[in-house]
Amino acid sequence: MRLPPRIDALLITGGPYHDMDHARLSLLGYMAEHERMRVTVRDGYAADDIAAADVIVTYTCDRVPDTAALDALTAFVEGGGRWFALHGTNSRMVLDGDKPVVCPPLPERLLDLLGSQFAAHPEPGRFKVKPVGAHDLTRGLSAFFVEDEQYLQHHLPGNEVLLETEFEGETPLFETAQWARAAHQVMYLRARGEGAVLYLTLGHTRGRYDMRPVAEEYPFVERGSWDHPDFQTLIRRGLRWTMKETI
Repeated sequence: MRLPPRIDALLITGGPYHDMDHARLSLLGYMAEHERMRVTVRDGYAADDIAAADVIVTYTCDRVPDTAALDALTAFVEGGGRWFALHGTNSRMVLDGDKPVVCPPLPERLLDLLGSQFAAHPEPGRFKVKPVGAHDLTRGLSAFFVEDEQYLQHHLPGNEVLLETEFEGETPLFETAQWARAAHQVMYLRARGEGAVLYLTLGHTRGRYDMRPVAEEYPFVERGSWDHPDFQTLIRRGLRWTMKETI
């Protein structure tokens, strides 16, 4: 019997204000369900790693690729690669004492590739997520509630929205603090060349020691959607999507 070909996956998990160990180990557990997926783990973007990958999965915060890595990411996606981007991959933040968090613009090419930029979130809490349209990635899912960070983002045209949430209110910890009622994309596909990016904003995780350099300790352990069965389904389907397998 001829075995299916090996898939070399690049998992990038890094950045501040999150329990990257929890995210890394959780994602590796899901990836280990696929015998032929062999994973290289990094905490940042490097052009050589990207060029060697068959699939890319990222869970980062405030990690921006340099020019060489961005060139490699663009070539990867345009050449037919699939990038599964999670949670804060589209974030860029400046924290300065008690001042509101500032989210400087992403590099234009990265924004165009990802299709969105994180701008703010209210305090972690319960909110509703609902499917939009019909797609194999969300097949069989109804509207569901999660306890997570409700990501509020600036979106570019051209995203195929699969899941969304609604928000109206204040986000006083952030520079953009007032939000009119609007839908915000929770999961979407963004085609580019022969490949695509799949973005899923859910999946916040933070432990008691993850707020350096802002603080030495944090009073809570937050695990967001990681234990939610619908989130777990989305992770598993997203990984199969990167592998171009039947979902």
